Amino acid sequence: MKYVDPHIHMVSRITDDYQRLAMAGCVAVSEPAFWAGFDRGSAAAFHDYFRQLTTHEPKRAAQFGIAHYCWMCINAKEAENIALSREVIKLIPEFLKMPNVLGIGEIGLNKNTPNECTIFCEHLDLAATHDELVLIHTPHLADKFQGTRMILDMLRADPRIKPGRVCVDHVEEHTIRHVLDAGYWCGMTLYPITKCTPQRAADMIEMYGAERILVNSAGDWGPSDPMAVPQLIQEMRLRGMSESVVSKVVYENPLAFFRQCRRFSPPC
Repeated sequence: MKYVDPHIHMVSRITDDYQRLAMAGCVAVSEPAFWAGFDRGSAAAFHDYFRQLTTHEPKRAAQFGIAHYCWMCINAKEAENIALSREVIKLIPEFLKMPNVLGIGEIGLNKNTPNECTIFCEHLDLAATHDELVLIHTPHLADKFQGTRMILDMLRADPRIKPGRVCVDHVEEHTIRHVLDAGYWCGMTLYPITKCTPQRAADMIEMYGAERILVNSAGDWGPSDPMAVPQLIQEMRLRGMSESVVSKVVYENPLAFFRQCRRFSPPC
């Protein structure tokens, strides 16, 4: 079955992972701008990173027949530094003309601090000004519920942001209903330790249906598995879910969300 991984950090993965993804049926990946495994010290470092996402990584993916898309932002882990964040935000419009850029993301909260909220709202302003899609990171573990509520409140406070053009990622059992009821797309991340297992994700799909739901591996620098989406496909099949529902979640939904970006060109 063809599938898309709509949130995976391929700059942190070896080339063999591209080969494994392709052999499993992956036709496209979407890579949000994120943390580099350490805090970067200058806007110039982010400029180089954005160049890597928009020029180098698509070529690496294309060797295996995989389309590579990406998102631009300064991530929540580094957004505590407001001065640096504003320097980075000024760089982003230069990259919004690149053909593989889908929008602004993954913005959001990490520790739910005032500085993080300030930079989140400034990213939203950038997205609204340039009519871009938005991909949002919700905090981990104990901070997730409060952070998700704060994010939803900030989104509602800006009437320029249309819910159908926003994906709130890393939802879990205690946050998914809030996101869906508010009209946003939601992403479920399949992590081996935190976030969701394939079994928990399948439970939520059974409970809430397949509309506006994306699933991803978020493979990055820490414990993660780039093959997590195929594992969910297997779990859904073992439960007797129809091939049409499985395909909707892992292939049709991400493409439907991405098609709202004027630069998006569907994978062959």
